[in-house]
Amino acid sequence: KFLSMTQRFKMIASAYLFLVADGKILLSRRFHTGYEDGNYSVPAGHVEDGETLIECLIREAKEEIGIEIEKKDVSLVHVMHRKEMDIRVDFFFTIKNWKGTPKNCEPQKCDELAWFSFGSLPTNTVGYIALAIESWQRAEMYTERGF
Repeated sequence: KFLSMTQRFKMIASAYLFLVADGKILLSRRFHTGYEDGNYSVPAGHVEDGETLIECLIREAKEEIGIEIEKKDVSLVHVMHRKEMDIRVDFFFTIKNWKGTPKNCEPQKCDELAWFSFGSLPTNTVGYIALAIESWQRAEMYTERGF
């Protein structure tokens, strides 16, 4: 079926940061967001109009955990196409270097920021986030979920 430009199907794109230090990954516990509250995720956000995925990642890292990232230090490590309430494409990145010490800059949305070993992620990690971390650790570049 042909759809006009105003009817064209749209997907939501988001950028996620797998911040790793000393063999551990930084997770944040969601708080008063209305989505997966009480469960662990990673710094992330939706891409805004006119913004690239990496620009989104850099902006969200600064807003959520107060670190500065340079584009040259960013590497794409996993992509997930998923269907939940809507359809999304999630891009997961790691970084080689950053400036600053990660801290909780959004206490109204996050009530804990902590480092976890890959072998002992919290059982209350958001499902698709845990899947993305596990897939990345297996060097799988792409997964689908919920279809």
